Parts: sequence; C-alpha cells; structure tokens
Amino acid sequence: MPDLIRQGHVYIAQPPLYRIEIGKEIHWAGTDEEKDRIVAGARSNAKPTISRFKGLGEMFPQQLKVTTLHPATRRLLKVELLDELHTNRTFQDLMGKRTEARYEFLMANAGLADNLDV
Repeated sequence: MPDLIRQGHVYIAQPPLYRIEIGKEIHWAGTDEEKDRIVAGARSNAKPTISRFKGLGEMFPQQLKVTTLHPATRRLLKVELLDELHTNRTFQDLMGKRTEARYEFLMANAGLADNLDV
C-alpha cells in the first residue's frame, strides 16, 4: 500500500455531511459553510429540512450512488504520506495491540479537537 500512496494512486471517497431538502429539491453539502450557503440561498418562504450524516452506514445505497460514487458528483481526497516514519508510528499507536499507546495518543491530542461528535 505505501508504494501505491507514494505513486499517487490512493484516494478516499468523501460522502457529504448534510442532506438539505428545500421544497422538492435535494441538495448535498460536504461542509458547514456549504450547508449555510445552500440554506441562505433558499426562498424566504421555504423551510429547509437538514439531515446530518455521521458515516457511510447512515446513507441508503441510492444516496451513496448519487453522492459518493458517481464520477460527476463525488469528492475524492488524495492520500499522501508527508512524513512516512511519523505516519507509521501513529498508525501503530492507533491500530496496534498496545492500548496504552492509544490512550497516550488520545490524551496528548485531545485538546486539538475543534469539533467532537460522539
């Protein structure tokens, strides 16, 4: 896998965070700013219905097909290794068998979280 990443062949398909229904129109937003822009552009008498997704498991297959898988509408994030040694260490800490490494990582970085959705 690291070779594929180094060669620029690995991407992550990013699903939208929001489904916004305004009248009979459905809009998809990937960020809070995008959601706010869509809602602000709605007719003044239209009341938007906003659903927030936390992960792929909350979307129906047809929604995934239209938003995350369709080449014209999907958002792809390129995976890059900026510091391979640091990445490997962090991956081992988070995914490895040593629970104390995971705990130490979380305690050291908990203050960096801007938005925690539990």
